[in-house]
Amino acid sequence: MTINCKGSLIDLATPKVMGILNITPDSFFDGGKYKDATDILNQTEKMLKEGATFIDVGAYSSRPGAKHISEEEELQRIVPVIDLLMNKFPEILISVDSFRSRVVEETINHGAAIVNDISGGTMDEAMFNIVAKLQVPYIMMHMQGTPQNMQKNPVYKDVTKEVISFFADQIFKLRVLKVNDVIIDVGFGFGKTTEHNYELLNKLQLFKSLDVPILTGVSRKSMLYNVLGISAKEALNATTVANTIALLNGTNILRVHDVKEAVEAVTIVNQLF
Repeated sequence: MTINCKGSLIDLATPKVMGILNITPDSFFDGGKYKDATDILNQTEKMLKEGATFIDVGAYSSRPGAKHISEEEELQRIVPVIDLLMNKFPEILISVDSFRSRVVEETINHGAAIVNDISGGTMDEAMFNIVAKLQVPYIMMHMQGTPQNMQKNPVYKDVTKEVISFFADQIFKLRVLKVNDVIIDVGFGFGKTTEHNYELLNKLQLFKSLDVPILTGVSRKSMLYNVLGISAKEALNATTVANTIALLNGTNILRVHDVKEAVEAVTIVNQLF
């Protein structure tokens, strides 16, 4: 199972780690932490040295109830960071965390390699066509509602069936447009209750039926720290446990704040197979 990033084939048969670089002032865990060029470069270098294959850069906070920002503001935040990273680390594989096709097109033109869309193509009707035009790997996440309202009252008859059905429909549309590299993310915490999240984690193996790589993002999320009565800051151990479960259930990419620990989880789980 491979994806093509700028002409390089990345083999996902061995799971890979994606390091999170939030350049938003209000992200749930590391909001406002990386404000200037030095902080951004230092954190990126640390994640690359610890074994991150991809760096996911986001300029729009998608935490529950997050403030909505304009496309212009998102572009003003993210494009200079893409330029900064490409200049310092020419070989870097940057994933752009955005649901806006214009932001995607701009950042890919500035050197980013992958699209990471929290809306799975539902918040910008031009997204699929842009991804097809750019021919870049597309990470498609499932979300019920929007970041502003998704956690108000998420309801499903059968969460696993409904999320698989959503992906099947969206993958079909992308295949028609000749998009080759599609990756799915069930969207832990995005319009799901704690019970929904754990059902999806437990049944992740069923998503293999879609025959595309799976990305899992549970890093320091409330589904972990609320169960334990702790804070996001204290949830590294819980994150490693959840990442390990995800790996055992077939995940190909772990999206994390803490790269070293995720790489160690991959290394240990790989000893089993």
